[in-house]
Amino acid sequence: MNGTAPTRELVLQRLRDDSRFVLATHENPDGDALGSLVAMQGLLSALGKDTAMFISPHDLPLPNEYSLFELDGLIQEPPPDVAERTVVFLDCGNIDRNSASVLRDGARLLNIDHHHDNTMFGTLNHVVPDASCTAEIVWDLMHGLGLSASAPVAEALYIGVVTDTGRFMYENTGPRAHAMAAELLQAGVDVASINHRLYEDMPTEKLTLLALALGQMQRFDDGELTMVSLSAADFERAGAQESHSEGIIDQLRALHATKVAVLVRELSSGERKGQHKVSLRATDDDVDVSIIARAQGGGGHRRAAGFSTSLEASPLIEFLRGAIAAQLHETADGHAPATVA
Repeated sequence: MNGTAPTRELVLQRLRDDSRFVLATHENPDGDALGSLVAMQGLLSALGKDTAMFISPHDLPLPNEYSLFELDGLIQEPPPDVAERTVVFLDCGNIDRNSASVLRDGARLLNIDHHHDNTMFGTLNHVVPDASCTAEIVWDLMHGLGLSASAPVAEALYIGVVTDTGRFMYENTGPRAHAMAAELLQAGVDVASINHRLYEDMPTEKLTLLALALGQMQRFDDGELTMVSLSAADFERAGAQESHSEGIIDQLRALHATKVAVLVRELSSGERKGQHKVSLRATDDDVDVSIIARAQGGGGHRRAAGFSTSLEASPLIEFLRGAIAAQLHETADGHAPATVA
């Protein structure tokens, strides 16, 4: 992990010396977010710390594939003594864009993450962009604390690495990810059981939603942009929850000639009802989708990013096509050429 020794030691010191913690991650937590959260909870509990995990009520219940996580120590509101606790943010690139911001008044803010566009909001920032996932960073800190993985911690860390590397297929998969996985298997992780739960135990509603999505697929600019938009009515027709849309974008990303895959979901509840959540995936390094997301107030990785928007379909498509063309087809004078469907 390049250039992180000073912050690593400072984080380890805080984890050893502080006595009370609350842990948090980003909204709509994925496998890496939850795996890092649960693993860190297990490690701090092993050290005898007073620790709790915060997940907003808006993010519960968890998607079916993540219901295997043990959530001992879960809280859904900030603890009354948050100002006296060290808050550990895991896999959280920007505190201002998620529900975890209610914990910003902690005694200390430890920001542990692997997103390259992390806003460095912590009082201590341990951000490792070359890590495959945040779970890999937690695994490294576990070794620094002189701890070994219990069965729940090992399972949580494995879920973090296997989901964020796309089952070890994405470009962020490095030697350490495989070394980490090998160690966790030696600790007793049941790979077949976890993979069945994550990828094969599919509810009927999820498959129905996938069928609706693929039936509405749009392609622009010779297939460079492949896009699906799901309305609240689509989810209702399928009897599906928002979490059932997980994985649809991977089908779009795999389509021949696609440079950027986009999944747009209409939000049907909460304060952002009527807005749209836009997920972006790039197939290679020709397009940095985090740049596109940041232009709309979002963020993420070079090949995986997202944002929320109030834009209607036509201006959103126009924005996406222009932003992709600006990176793929920049002319000598620095301007992207006009694009046509």
